[in-house]
Amino acid sequence: MRFFQKALAVAGLTLSFGLLAASASASPTNPVAGAEYKVLDNPQPVDSGLGKKVEVTEFFGYFCPHCNALEPTLEAWVAKQGDKISFKRVPVDFAIDPANPNQQQPKSPYVPQKKLYYTLEAMGKLPELHAKVFAAIHVQRQRLDTDSAVADFAVKQGLDKAKFLEVYNSFAVQTKVTRAVQLQNAYKVDGVPMLVIDGRYVTSPSIVSNTPGAGKTEQELFKSTLQVMDSLVAKAAATKK
Repeated sequence: MRFFQKALAVAGLTLSFGLLAASASASPTNPVAGAEYKVLDNPQPVDSGLGKKVEVTEFFGYFCPHCNALEPTLEAWVAKQGDKISFKRVPVDFAIDPANPNQQQPKSPYVPQKKLYYTLEAMGKLPELHAKVFAAIHVQRQRLDTDSAVADFAVKQGLDKAKFLEVYNSFAVQTKVTRAVQLQNAYKVDGVPMLVIDGRYVTSPSIVSNTPGAGKTEQELFKSTLQVMDSLVAKAAATKK
């Protein structure tokens, strides 16, 4: 439990990237590297079949209250982008064994939630149930941190239990869970929500919060973060023309 509480604290808006002090010209609508976003030293590969689309990735956790609060605003932003971007999510795991950084601990409370995400994705149920998972955890106070709790949740949503468990325990879902850990390590994710644009630029509400004019409330901060993402998407798109 102590480790779980520590991970939740890390997952809050306390992410530190060793940012430079924001320059006088920095703002959410005029983002500056080292202020409102970070440029990765080792950019990660993105899907080669996207054409002119810009890949945007959200690292998130169903357990994270800030991810829950951001979700409606982020969903609206993604819809507004249309075919300019290719959006994907990667669920994180803060119970990674330091001795085996590409594997999560078998009894990690995050694994069932990660498997739930990829199972819903495989069953085509994410659009319908993604927000309901957040609501179950943060509004209804369901733990959803065991296989049985996750299965009970799925049944309550009208899913066939046998079919759900077949996908949930499949090799394909386990492969995606393992890949998520690898991506988390590659991007050095130590807090969520974290947003990556084109495998090169990283921003988050915690980074943007250091900027004057970013807003005092959480919703104002989310709006500022998405303004930074607008600029980064445009920046990345310009290199694809």
